[in-house]
Amino acid sequence: MTSALKENIKKVLQHQVDEKQFSSFMALMEEKNFEKKALLCEEGVVCKYIYFIDKGSCYSYLTEPDGEKQVVQFAIEGNWISDLFSFFSEKKAIYCVEALEPVNVLALNKKNFQIACDTIPWVDRFFRVLIQNAYVALQYRIAKTNSEEADARYKEFSKLHPQFIQRIPQYLIASYLGIKPQSLSRIRKESIHKA
Repeated sequence: MTSALKENIKKVLQHQVDEKQFSSFMALMEEKNFEKKALLCEEGVVCKYIYFIDKGSCYSYLTEPDGEKQVVQFAIEGNWISDLFSFFSEKKAIYCVEALEPVNVLALNKKNFQIACDTIPWVDRFFRVLIQNAYVALQYRIAKTNSEEADARYKEFSKLHPQFIQRIPQYLIASYLGIKPQSLSRIRKESIHKA
């Protein structure tokens, strides 16, 4: 588990971190395993952890009044996932985080998150950059969803995240992109014929 997290930290901070400090950070995290379809975070319940995915895949979603899931995020190996609203505010979660496959994670609770930020020099910056990048990506996604045609959104998603195309069910990708599943099937068929 440590090598994937080290790579994630190096990618975000753009440099290696001190081994002793990294060990201190690891000591604050818990290893957890979840079966497929297990909820790591449940809508209406306070989310107590942020998760680093070591193996497997998850997604976060909110449930619409009609019962439909509106997908917000996907996470595979090397990604973080949580309901940050709930984690930081300690209010009830607005999202569910569900395992798409059996997952192994490193879980960091709020108390240990604060200890890490206060005592390990690079951790505060690491999470600031991580959250900043996620916020920028979310703004970009909203802008694209509101201004581009469905086929352009799918093409860009497949180009930016080819690893998701094979592992994430198409109906969830459709929800994430704001496209009806039938439309996504048509778009995929058309792109295959053009290739």
